[in-house]
Amino acid sequence: MSLPRIREQYGIPARRGMRVEYAEGDRRLLGSITSARGGRIYVRLDAYPNEPMPFHPTVDLRYIESAASL
Repeated sequence: MSLPRIREQYGIPARRGMRVEYAEGDRRLLGSITSARGGRIYVRLDAYPNEPMPFHPTVDLRYIESAASL
């Protein structure tokens, strides 16, 4: 499933390069969206930069819109 399809299906603003915050227990990890595949959004977390990780588009992710896009 592509990012445009995921945006449409879940009503989220996900775009390649967009910053996100992942909630892992009490920790908050920042990262950037790299792609989408199989209904998952792949995010390269700043703390784990070697490999993008798959996330469900609506579970534990907060989408951070830049000031320029507001």
